Amino acid sequence: MKKNSYSIPLWKRTFDIIGSSLLILALSPLFIVVAILIKLESKGPIFYSSKRAGQGYKVFDFYKFRSMRVGSDAAVKKLMENNQYAEGQPNLSEEFKAHLMAKSSAQLVSDDSFVQESDYLLNKKEKDKGLFFKMKDDPRITRVGRFIRSSSIDELPQLFNVLKGDMSLVGNRPLPLYEAQKLTADTYAMRFLAPAGITGLWQVEGRGKADLSEEDRKMLDVEYAMNYNLWMDIKILIKTPLAAIQKVNV
Repeated sequence: MKKNSYSIPLWKRTFDIIGSSLLILALSPLFIVVAILIKLESKGPIFYSSKRAGQGYKVFDFYKFRSMRVGSDAAVKKLMENNQYAEGQPNLSEEFKAHLMAKSSAQLVSDDSFVQESDYLLNKKEKDKGLFFKMKDDPRITRVGRFIRSSSIDELPQLFNVLKGDMSLVGNRPLPLYEAQKLTADTYAMRFLAPAGITGLWQVEGRGKADLSEEDRKMLDVEYAMNYNLWMDIKILIKTPLAAIQKVNV
């Protein structure tokens, strides 16, 4: 069915309020245990929040359990020398780097990572020069953080987003603002007709599939936005626990 409104349908909102309330109540002992473990291992807040774009490009604070050490963004420069993407790549001139660094010092946020806007612009200019880093066994992630990430427990605080009405139990994942800004073509923008969700169609249909392309993800989001209904949501929720525990190499 075609969606022509940015509001969450009454049936879906009712389902979300009842479902998120029951889950928060049932999972409260787990919340307490995880909160204690996070505080015992490293200093800092229990929860992590970042700005995300949801249904109709609405911006809201997106909650997760903190899985990285506080101040981890300051370690980015030091870790760049271990960047697995940078090996064998030519370096940009120091003058060009300085120019973009001076242009902006704002931070872009994606899940539990921080990227300077200037670094993002450099990466956009020179895609294959290894300016973003990805490394195995990232030391910024705590031991507790590694476990709650692999088990998807870090996502559970989003139940409060659902209760507030920012998100739905099932929907399309809300995107970091700089990613949402890129999806403005009519075809892809249709994904924002659906509510933002904790779990969704591509998470259960494609998670763990190495051959799932970015294009496939986008089209699964669009498919959900144009066709979601109660029965589809129930099927996705049933499949979610198995998808959540799959080991995905990223």
